[in-house]
Amino acid sequence: MRSVFGKENAQIIKEVEVDKVSVLCRDQVEAIKQLWQDPGIQECYDRRREYQLSDSAKYYLTDIDRIAMPSFVPTQQDVLRVRVPTTGIIEYPFDLENIIFRMVDVGGQRSERRKWIHCFESVTSIIFLVALSEYDQVLAECDNENRMEESKALFKTIITYPWFLNSSVILFLNKKDLLEEKIMYSHLISYFPEYTGPKQDVKAARDFILKLYQDQNPDKEKVIYSHFTCATDTENIRFVFAAVKDTILQLNLREFNLV
Repeated sequence: MRSVFGKENAQIIKEVEVDKVSVLCRDQVEAIKQLWQDPGIQECYDRRREYQLSDSAKYYLTDIDRIAMPSFVPTQQDVLRVRVPTTGIIEYPFDLENIIFRMVDVGGQRSERRKWIHCFESVTSIIFLVALSEYDQVLAECDNENRMEESKALFKTIITYPWFLNSSVILFLNKKDLLEEKIMYSHLISYFPEYTGPKQDVKAARDFILKLYQDQNPDKEKVIYSHFTCATDTENIRFVFAAVKDTILQLNLREFNLV
């Protein structure tokens, strides 16, 4: 009986035109809820590292009743958990404490890098995001390459480019909340044999991953400002502001031979 209902619910969801729908009707909401509670779906979710699934899937599916309400207004957390892959180069100018920042967002996927990798010079700081929870996941472009290994290699490539020699590096180690959850059942040593710390130890895992990236820096005088964070951390921009101010100060001191 469960299998029959599961197929019926799946068919209801398949018929939703995702690029056109703006409101979910009640039977669609119920179908989503029942599918999400299905043991088979939950088993698939537990094995999500084997395929490409949004980290926010559980958040939205668990809260489907609230999200499907006609009066629904997204909360700050709802918005922060949305992810749309960046394509091309997008600039976001904004004012913080009477200083104009120009933040440029670029796509990190392999297909996107060639669009921007040679486009920058005179960059004050590079903000590089690492997804802590991706230590056991593979690339969308290649299912036998580890995401974190790819990220680590890209980090080294970027910070050693001639264009960025005078740029400081702000390293955001993101999704610390997901790491805390995942490290309890997916062991770091299974994917990084050089890890010698204990299993199920969040701090040891965080420190190990941070060192992985720090070790990619061949210039020990180049400052890397590291910060563990999560999607809902609204203090991130304050950390960026402080790091950029310090970078500008160091550049000015160097220019006048004061350091």
